[in-house]
Amino acid sequence: MDTQDILKRVRKIEIKARGLSSNIFAGQYHSAFKGRGMAFSEVREYQYGDDIRDIDWNVSARFHKPYVKVYEEERELTVMLLIDVSGSLDVGTQRDTKRNVVTEIAATLAFSAIQNNDKIGVIFFSDRIEKYIPPKKGRKHILFIIREMLDFQPESRKTDVKMAVEFLTSVLKRKCTAFLMSDFYVKNEFENALTICNRKHDVVAVQVYDPRAVSLPDVGLMKVLDAETGHEMYIDTSDKRLRKAHHAYWENRQKMLTDVFNKSNVDNVSIATDQDYVKALMQLFAMRS
Repeated sequence: MDTQDILKRVRKIEIKARGLSSNIFAGQYHSAFKGRGMAFSEVREYQYGDDIRDIDWNVSARFHKPYVKVYEEERELTVMLLIDVSGSLDVGTQRDTKRNVVTEIAATLAFSAIQNNDKIGVIFFSDRIEKYIPPKKGRKHILFIIREMLDFQPESRKTDVKMAVEFLTSVLKRKCTAFLMSDFYVKNEFENALTICNRKHDVVAVQVYDPRAVSLPDVGLMKVLDAETGHEMYIDTSDKRLRKAHHAYWENRQKMLTDVFNKSNVDNVSIATDQDYVKALMQLFAMRS
């Protein structure tokens, strides 16, 4: 992709992402993540309509009447995008590749962040940390990030989510909101690392997948490629048993992944490349509000 093509795509993504973040996500993003950037200020007597989760039980016991904690919103949040740049993200058979969809979602989240006066940073990862862009504010910074997402060439095509979340845990000292974006085609266990990371930070997992990972069409012989290892082979999609086994493999993988997120207490959303990611993100934000 030459420089002119990249600039055109950056501009196109900017227009779409800014429109979405301004018109759709502004309120939802703010309410979904504002609680993570609140600092304790004082206590006051409970008033009708207050959230009972804010009751300070120690103070209430001392004065024999309910008191609630009052919070002040911190000036800013730090938002980190952990973006999988391994080979499997280049796969796409329907509307778009997984990498393009991840880029659009990441850009939309980034513009939502700066509208909320938040800092935004990025970690590109494969089975190594490919690039770390420290958190900063501003449109110029976001356009640099989008350019990097469009033109970045990773050194490795493999994936290691465990290593990526361990890096986040160690590199950022203050609490941040982190979006972990991947198809989660991983071979090693990452539950413990994710649990530890989510205790320090607020991690949200965004899975982007291709519809044919769920079910294969009956189109006879099909050449398939493992984008991370380069291994090629032919499969007979007219074989019902093969298609059934393929779907069962997907369901087992998704169950294992859901278990990992539940045990790690990580909010998550799965988005297909032919799906409206706006709707999926809004459902995620509503769940957190």
